[in-house]
Amino acid sequence: MAPNPTGRRHSRADQSYLVVSRSFSSPIEEVWASITESDRTAAWFGPWTGDPASGTVHVQLNAEEGAPQEKVRILQCDAPRQLVLETGQDPDGWHMELDLIQREPTEVTLELSHRLSDPEMASQVGPGWEFYLDRLVAAESGNDPLEVQFDAYYPAQAQYYRELFL
Repeated sequence: MAPNPTGRRHSRADQSYLVVSRSFSSPIEEVWASITESDRTAAWFGPWTGDPASGTVHVQLNAEEGAPQEKVRILQCDAPRQLVLETGQDPDGWHMELDLIQREPTEVTLELSHRLSDPEMASQVGPGWEFYLDRLVAAESGNDPLEVQFDAYYPAQAQYYRELFL
């Protein structure tokens, strides 16, 4: 059975964003480490190499076929609250914002905002982020991220995300 899609469409400054959120019962510093430290990102997304101070790192996508490496530009880093990243080149490049919102001392919400407007792209990107963020939740809760299978998300969630951006 496919997990229910949780993403929503948000508009700001005449741009459309896909927003997918997850909540954690952890201090904000722990969640920040899970999205910024290479040994922690390796568990759910992929490890990265390079010097973040240079503004660029290379991420090895460990759940993608062939484990491709992606160049990621760091546009903004406001630890432990916000990380703004880009990959690729316009018009096909991806712009993503990861915001951590402290709700309680050990309750944090991660909001991943991915700028996009194309319904077909949304039909693929939406299920992809649902998959990766569920892998992050699994890693943070002590479960095996490898048990989270992409086939449970795509194509089952594709129509939901396509319609969200029509």
